[in-house]
Amino acid sequence: MSHSHPTPDVYEQGKGMDAHNQVMREIRSEKEASYDPHEPTRVWLDEDNTPGGVKQSLTIILNTGGCRWARAGGCTMCGYVAESVDGGSVSHEALMDQIQVCLDHEANEADEPADLIKIYTSGSFLDEREVGAESRRAIAETFADRERIVLESLPDFVDREKIGDFTQYGIDTDIAIGLETATDRVRHDCVNKYFDFSDFEDACAEAAIADREADAAAAGIKAYLLMKPPFLAESEAVADMISSIERCADVEGCHTVSMNPCNVQRYTMVDELHFRDGYRPPWLWSVAHVLEETADIDAIVVSDPVGHGSDRGPHNCKECDDLVQKAIKDFGLRQDPTVFEQVSCACEATWEAVMDLECSYNQPLTR
Repeated sequence: MSHSHPTPDVYEQGKGMDAHNQVMREIRSEKEASYDPHEPTRVWLDEDNTPGGVKQSLTIILNTGGCRWARAGGCTMCGYVAESVDGGSVSHEALMDQIQVCLDHEANEADEPADLIKIYTSGSFLDEREVGAESRRAIAETFADRERIVLESLPDFVDREKIGDFTQYGIDTDIAIGLETATDRVRHDCVNKYFDFSDFEDACAEAAIADREADAAAAGIKAYLLMKPPFLAESEAVADMISSIERCADVEGCHTVSMNPCNVQRYTMVDELHFRDGYRPPWLWSVAHVLEETADIDAIVVSDPVGHGSDRGPHNCKECDDLVQKAIKDFGLRQDPTVFEQVSCACEATWEAVMDLECSYNQPLTR
């Protein structure tokens, strides 16, 4: 399987992305912090819904050279490259030091090892320029005794051999792909992400082959979707999300869809828009509505709104935010839409008015 390489030159040409990328390179140049390559960006314990049921999870965000596309300019909402190591690469030894820090954290905080390991790099774990083959295989061996592992990657780098490094140990392996939306126009123009839905389908096909080839383990895709990218009205974002979840669920090999409500991260285009009152994160009512509308599809659909209740995160009126967030998390674990019947607030009427009246940019009301 051939792989394209996300560099600014290849993807900007003829696609109108050069203007987006130039703006975002300027925004990112404001970042001053630097990070220790021997320390992970973050690590925490939680629980997640998987095809094998609800499992205790250890989530690791490795500190790597960061996403290659982000350094080109990257996605309008993503500030994670600001947390990456300067210089663009981290040695095998440093990466394994980071893994050890995470194992030590788990040993101190958990009664027993987590069944589920989730590894993110704020880029692509399967991009060998970000995490080398030696490191990937050593990490696979480190977690060989766990039940399931989730690895983050753009679709370009997904192939059956890399998945096989993990399934050979009998560990169920899911690749988390930041698809953002099933609509190519929205992904290109609102998110500034270079690949097409067909590339996601190709990655799902690779995972399906890896699944068939694995003797004692399963392989699959977990699609990450972005709720309300910039330049969409609330109602447009909701309609696109419902459609995207349905389209993902129809692709063989994709068993889980994670809806991520957009939050305003520093050093991003979304941050610049938000500062000028040009962007509001999605309503939590929108998230709940999408989950209700897609409850019957043949996939696990989850959402864990980050920064809920704050101006920079998904929120309602502030009074009901915690209650609605709790219902959203509860739905993720139980997949039962009746949880949303337990929550109500006067601000739901405001949300309904927003859904009815809000327009996206450049839509004049009169001639």
